[in-house]
Amino acid sequence: MIPRRQIWLMLVMLVLPCWAQTSSSARSDESVGPRRLEEETRAAVMRDYLQAWQSLGEALAENQPAVLDQYFVGIAKDDLLDTVREQQQLGISSGYRDQNHDLRIVFYSPDGLSIQLLDNVEYRMEIRDHERVVDTQPVRSRYVAVMTPTEARWKVRILQAQPQ
Repeated sequence: MIPRRQIWLMLVMLVLPCWAQTSSSARSDESVGPRRLEEETRAAVMRDYLQAWQSLGEALAENQPAVLDQYFVGIAKDDLLDTVREQQQLGISSGYRDQNHDLRIVFYSPDGLSIQLLDNVEYRMEIRDHERVVDTQPVRSRYVAVMTPTEARWKVRILQAQPQ
């Protein structure tokens, strides 16, 4: 059996899932880069970012890595796939409830191929060992995300927790 502290440390250092109600506030600075941010783009980025967190939640709660394909690419996807595999090997799953996102767009690249967000998120994290909840803890963290447009939606390319 893996010590409880080691499991918490492993999961807190990684991006964690959501499988509950989400609330969010979104804003962008007047100047987010050399390119003008249109309202439709801002709305699409926010929608797709929150959907990415929902797919992340499903992937980690059910240990199903394929769920990540729709909203993640690059480094973010690779890191999350590793997390799902580690959970599978340990026989655990994770989830969090009552998430609240405070999103801010801080940069939009001149070529329109990337947007950077800051997300202050709060949630209650659960760790389950074979479907039995073994621990619950409140978490507050700040994430930096970089998103890239694809054929149908914006996808998360980088998702990194910052120290508080």
